Amino acid sequence: MRRLTWFNTVSLTFGFAFLYVPMLILIIFSFNESKLVTVWAGFSTKWYGELIRNEAFLDAAWVTLKVAVASSTAATILGTMAAHVMVRGGRFFGRTLFSGMIYAPLVMPEVITGLSLLLLFIAIGLDRGVFTIVLAHTTFSMCYVSVVVSSRLVSFDRSVEEAALDLGCTPFEAFRLVTLPIILPAVISGWLLAFTLSLDDLVIASFTAGPSSTTLPIKIFSSVRLGVSPEINALSTIMICIVAVGVIATSVMSKRAIARQAREEKAAMQAA
Repeated sequence: MRRLTWFNTVSLTFGFAFLYVPMLILIIFSFNESKLVTVWAGFSTKWYGELIRNEAFLDAAWVTLKVAVASSTAATILGTMAAHVMVRGGRFFGRTLFSGMIYAPLVMPEVITGLSLLLLFIAIGLDRGVFTIVLAHTTFSMCYVSVVVSSRLVSFDRSVEEAALDLGCTPFEAFRLVTLPIILPAVISGWLLAFTLSLDDLVIASFTAGPSSTTLPIKIFSSVRLGVSPEINALSTIMICIVAVGVIATSVMSKRAIARQAREEKAAMQAA
């Protein structure tokens, strides 16, 4: 095992500082008494109260949450199905085209994706709103879920699934009762990744959103163009805390699932 040299230590320190010091400064100044975000005038939580009373931010946050939950759920279902087909489907007609259509959003610039979806919605006469944003976010986040779930299915021991089929399970029952519980940590990770991408998206949402469906990133971007207010610092702090809690909770759940799976495999080996 290689020792941690001074060069690696300094590089890691500067790297983490570059990533997290701005967030720490933002959190500190969200409790600033002054309206000037760069001048410290004392500790205060009044901007959190102002944020709660700001209906424009609350409406945008509610729209963003609805879009993120709906699109990440749809993307997880479709991405898991696509990953299962790609890994277990073998060679079939149109496989190259199918895989290309799944992975295209990974390399496609967001502005191109947003513009093409906008032209599609205009061509079919679909009014822009929450539904169009959900469709757009599902389209570009499904590929990320597919990649995460595919990596787990590739390393999956198919003998367990084949044993369930030999015992009388149908292919759907074997997937629901055996495969899905084992790959569940990857599915949850894919859902969280899709949720984060939807929560953070600005470019695609700006193309597909309507007048009454402004998301939080769009609202923050339009507000920042007129100047950064302490309310935005408070809002960003809340979002950072929510994401941190979600990451920690998912990590704990994944570790418990892996430990439970290891105990079950050990008990099965002992029983055999």
